[in-house]
Amino acid sequence: MAGVAAPLPFEPCPGLRRRQFVNRLMKTLATGSALMAIAVLGVVVYSVAQRGGSAISLAFLTKDPQLFTAGGGIAPFIVGTVELVLIATAIALPLGVLIAIYLSEFARSRTARPIVLVLDLMNGLPSIVVGLFVFSLLVAHKHQSGLAGSCGLAIVMLPLVARTTQELLRIVPETLREGALALGVSRWRTVIGIVLPAAIGGIVTGTVLAVARVAGETAPLLFATSVYGNGVVLNPDHAVPSIPVQIFNYSQLPDPSYHTVAWGMALVLMAMILLTSLTARALHARSRRNLIR
Repeated sequence: MAGVAAPLPFEPCPGLRRRQFVNRLMKTLATGSALMAIAVLGVVVYSVAQRGGSAISLAFLTKDPQLFTAGGGIAPFIVGTVELVLIATAIALPLGVLIAIYLSEFARSRTARPIVLVLDLMNGLPSIVVGLFVFSLLVAHKHQSGLAGSCGLAIVMLPLVARTTQELLRIVPETLREGALALGVSRWRTVIGIVLPAAIGGIVTGTVLAVARVAGETAPLLFATSVYGNGVVLNPDHAVPSIPVQIFNYSQLPDPSYHTVAWGMALVLMAMILLTSLTARALHARSRRNLIR
């Protein structure tokens, strides 16, 4: 038709092929890295299961260990590990949540920044340094105890709980706070009655992840609660047996039968951590669904 210009041929954007190549390359590298991480975990799990699977039995999980032999079970160490972690959680959870509430709801930026920096530094602090600190403070002039070991684990847990809770409180919709304040509710009652219940699932998730993080810690327990007797110890004022410390003890012995028991204990510890991690993921998915609603 006269007077109508012919359509121009399509010209690709300059550098399009290069960007597409870089995009495919980065996706391939990311996928390869994820598969490599899964492969490494698979090798570790297979190695532990191969070496310690023969030790797993009902008696191994329910009986006390035998003196001077590698026979018996690991029941006192399972009970002791659960006891130490529960006490540490009872110490770290309320402190971590209160710190997170202060940082998220009340602190100004100038006040919050140094506290966040301290939490991040604590999060990267080597656990053996925590063990030395607990030893000098609670053990050096007294005696080893489960409470001292739990305090060491609580120090490791505290920054994890605080930072996780802080991030979860930030994603609570601001409209909930504004609605409560518009009705004349005080800031503190708004936090306790509205903000915390909205984020409770995520707080539990962060706590379970922190529990999984400290369940296998050994250094603080070596300094605080490593000299114990044979049997279940429920009094935290005495040294409490634990799986990580006993794995370390058995690995130092020359008898190969003790090494098999140590591998079996490592498999049990991995199963406990896997169970807590799966629980955390399930709670996290549930809390996200509740926040979306």
